[in-house]
Amino acid sequence: MTPSPNPVGLALGYDPTVTVRQMADSAAAAERAGFDTAFFSETLFTNRDSVSALAAFGLATQRVALGATQVVRLRSPLVMAQSAATLDELSGGRLVLVLGAFTAKHAARNGRPLTDPVTTLREYVESIRALLTGEPVTYHGEVVRLDDVALNFKPVRPDIPIWIAAASRKGLVNAASIGDGLLLDAGTSPEYSANAVALLRESAERAGRDPDGLAVAQLINTSIEDDRDTAVEAIRWEVATKFKYASTPKAKMSVGEPTIDPADLPRFAEAYASGGEAALQRVLPERYVTSLTATGTVDDVRARVDAYRAAGVTMPLVRPAAPHQLDKLLSTFGS
Repeated sequence: MTPSPNPVGLALGYDPTVTVRQMADSAAAAERAGFDTAFFSETLFTNRDSVSALAAFGLATQRVALGATQVVRLRSPLVMAQSAATLDELSGGRLVLVLGAFTAKHAARNGRPLTDPVTTLREYVESIRALLTGEPVTYHGEVVRLDDVALNFKPVRPDIPIWIAAASRKGLVNAASIGDGLLLDAGTSPEYSANAVALLRESAERAGRDPDGLAVAQLINTSIEDDRDTAVEAIRWEVATKFKYASTPKAKMSVGEPTIDPADLPRFAEAYASGGEAALQRVLPERYVTSLTATGTVDDVRARVDAYRAAGVTMPLVRPAAPHQLDKLLSTFGS
């Protein structure tokens, strides 16, 4: 298959009101529209399960690449390799596995002890890659320990691409050393993306790796409406979720996110603590919504996605703010 000159993917899984069947239908619609990837976000907020969702996507499509984020330590390396190899077999070799670090937030939410995120992520990547060869694996790390463990079937591909989900400076440096690609989070500006890509490339070169060989994908919140104000209000809820935890904006500020004013963060935290997500949405300035997303009319959104591409993003993964925007999103970026 000839690569698209301007590849684009559809991101799904964040809106809790959309069912897995509806997402699978959307993945199929994206394929018909000429999109290159159907992507699922498995997040801290315990939305739908990524393995089940990608199985549905795989059966609903024939051509598009399939990707999903998974946080390490929530599944063992063996289970993650088993799931990845099975999904790759199901889809005919179309899977991209995106691994994210196990953080204090994940540990608290899942009742598991915290281990060093960077070390844990590296050991998972190394051990999963070894397991995908189909050969017995013995691995003794600080977190991962395997003794003569193997899959009981031969994976379709021993080299399933593994991208690293990263937002902070430390995470980006780590991704440059261990990943086949990078996934940048939604809720950032193109200026942040440019800073992140520059850091990724510098870190890859220091690690003796070719930065041109690394894919750079980014989840991009999009809201397309005929009226700009309507588009802003439709996506305000999702931007607000990026400020529920103080660590999320701080990670992006460590890389360089000019939209975020540190003086605003205590006010956001107070609003969320006193009134929940609704209160947080009310105090969020409109400039945050427009700067951290691709929002507005068709022309506005197209120009904004082009700005992320210019920042170094090679695979924009556009995520609609509401289900009714899907058709317009597919027609805007489809071939």
